[in-house]
Amino acid sequence: MLAKDPLFIVAAIATLAVLAILMIGIGGFARGGDFNRKHANRIMRYRIIAQAIAVALIVLFVAVHKMRGS
Repeated sequence: MLAKDPLFIVAAIATLAVLAILMIGIGGFARGGDFNRKHANRIMRYRIIAQAIAVALIVLFVAVHKMRGS
């Protein structure tokens, strides 16, 4: 069962972290002003890094399950 696989759980948490960072970025962009000017680029960098980690974990999860044959 996938829900009990620790790698699946970590990949899911990483994906949710990407979503949270994306929502913060969109909220800051919609609000505009000083917050957006100060933090927009930093938030975008965090999202890209988190997204790369999430994609790597998903690829690792698929590779491990393909090798196991499950």
